[in-house]
Amino acid sequence: MDGRGGARVRAEHGRACPVCGSEDEDRVLSEARVDPERLGAFAFASRKAPELMHWRLLECAACDTVYASPAPSPDAVAAAYAAADFDTPVEAGFAAATYARELARLADGLPSRAGALDVGTGDGALLRELLRLGFSDVAGVEPSAAPIRAADPAVRPLIHEGVFSAEGRTRGSLSLVTCMQTIEHVPDPLALCRDAAALLRPGGLLVLVCHDRRAPVNRVLGERSPIFDVEHLQLLSRRSVRTLLQRAGLSDVGVRAIRNRYPLAYWTRLLPLPPRPKRALLARLERSRLGAVPVTVPVGNLIAWGRHGAG
Repeated sequence: MDGRGGARVRAEHGRACPVCGSEDEDRVLSEARVDPERLGAFAFASRKAPELMHWRLLECAACDTVYASPAPSPDAVAAAYAAADFDTPVEAGFAAATYARELARLADGLPSRAGALDVGTGDGALLRELLRLGFSDVAGVEPSAAPIRAADPAVRPLIHEGVFSAEGRTRGSLSLVTCMQTIEHVPDPLALCRDAAALLRPGGLLVLVCHDRRAPVNRVLGERSPIFDVEHLQLLSRRSVRTLLQRAGLSDVGVRAIRNRYPLAYWTRLLPLPPRPKRALLARLERSRLGAVPVTVPVGNLIAWGRHGAG
């Protein structure tokens, strides 16, 4: 890792499908489009402006997952996130409010609200919402130091810096594990879901939010969609996220689309526009009140959940 925050990240390790384990490489969705010199301090930051780069992508015929192969090593990924910058606390708050509305619906079916863990918690915005929803023993895990430094002092002590691991945690101790817009970023999503499931008490929920690669907006934009990114080691669909949770041993699996709410300036940052007009438009929006106006848009995100059984 150098001063640019990501320039030494290389895709060097071949991998099978990270959801179902298929080793069939016949369906290459897209060859790699990565310029390592353009991987700066925000390349592995949340809610960044997209660079429109991605690793070589394969499409799994068995479970519908798109995944990077070759991909960076887990150690390289962890180092990239550890050094990533953070500049989107406002957007993190909007995302947390969206997730909290969805979680409020799911939480009614929990046997208890004791014990909640947010994986990839960023600056802990969702932790505040979980406390507001009545959860106790709330904690977060975040690999990047910058968002933790930016966290509200009220929740900063609840955040553990590092990569999520079940090691050292008590099995069956949690009612809820959340992983919001993080599952695409991890080298082994199935292992994460299995480890999270092991921490749940009977009736507890693992809840994911992820991009839907087959959503209309992403199909129209193709590789100009922000979901095609060096941060994303896999992209899921309704079918593949359902398979992921079922293979993790969870039951009562559900999936539905959600609508995201962010300021207009943030949505503009994601548009696949030429750099110069985009900068000019953003500057104009940020000077006006219009850029701060919240807008709700169906941009192809899914919420998915599975329940830990009694057995």
